[in-house]
Amino acid sequence: MSADRSHESPGGHVLVLDAGSSSLHIALFAAGGERVADRDSSEPPGPAAAVELRNFLSEVPPPASVGHRIVHGGPHLPGHTVIDARVRTLLADVADLAPLHVTPALPVVDSARELLPDVPHVACFDTVFHKDLPVQARTYAVPERWRVEYGLRRYGFHGLSYAWALQRTAQALGQPVDNLQVVLVHLGGGCSACAVRNGRSVDTTMGLTPLEGLVMSRRSGSLDPGALLWLQRRHGLSTDELDDTLHRHSGLLGLSGVSGDTRDLVRARGEGDAAAALALATFTLSCRRGIASMAASLDRLDALVFTGEIGEDQPEVREEICSGLAVLGVRGGLFVPELEDLMREGHRRIDQAGSGVPVLVVVTGETQQIAVETRRVLGV
Repeated sequence: MSADRSHESPGGHVLVLDAGSSSLHIALFAAGGERVADRDSSEPPGPAAAVELRNFLSEVPPPASVGHRIVHGGPHLPGHTVIDARVRTLLADVADLAPLHVTPALPVVDSARELLPDVPHVACFDTVFHKDLPVQARTYAVPERWRVEYGLRRYGFHGLSYAWALQRTAQALGQPVDNLQVVLVHLGGGCSACAVRNGRSVDTTMGLTPLEGLVMSRRSGSLDPGALLWLQRRHGLSTDELDDTLHRHSGLLGLSGVSGDTRDLVRARGEGDAAAALALATFTLSCRRGIASMAASLDRLDALVFTGEIGEDQPEVREEICSGLAVLGVRGGLFVPELEDLMREGHRRIDQAGSGVPVLVVVTGETQQIAVETRRVLGV
């Protein structure tokens, strides 16, 4: 797969690679944006990723460029960019800010660059969507030394998902993006909310790392920092213990004791499982808090938009969130679109017409957005 392709136009096929802590998503998009082929692996990226990628490439047309989802760009990579030696070094420097995401993504980047050395590789960052957060929204109330010398600030994440969802929202509402004030909510393994004013992110629930904010599948979300100090001092928990527990054994899984999947928890709650009921109640309250706090950064609320795996296919969660947001003009009684129809159409308005703020569901489009951003970086 290392044959010279330097003569090929970057306007050809785009290979998209999205590596996470427990999965690898591979997709190929044609020049017109059509998905040509894809493959999902539920195994953590590792040495086998190179084999998986090589097998995929043997079955599809050769790509003219490769787009990589990188969750965190850190302070030195504020825009999507071609990966060269300097960028690769900077990516390694920020891996500890998103260890569940950047750390497993880097071996995939290296494997892809080795297999496809003659095509451009582009790093597409979730943090870019939030790069112009107002200073008051990105600043933590800590001493100047922490902010300036250590670089402690809010970055925000899920930006690729938000960029895709925002464009679809504008289409659905028949409004230009730069005239919209909306709250976008990405609910999946990771969960966050974002306030968008006139096409720009002005506030978001995630912070320096993807651990802050809403309760998530296995991540705790926001937690009193004093509680962490207390756990260290009183109970002797180490930094590694805190890190592992907060990232992998908290959230819905920690609350329920059985699963971080809302589908499992909805079923268990229906069978009388009190822990599952508490997990869902805590999760939906966390989402309502996050949505309300984002609305505080807007002048008005033109729409509430759900995306992400939970946002797409968990109507019980959407209903419980919206039925508790009457204070924002959001109402329950939402329509439940057929998942097949939703996937085909890409988005659907689900509120009762005329009953309050529009509520939309947008099918997750991170991989498509990576292809879009890759072409944009390459001037296609």
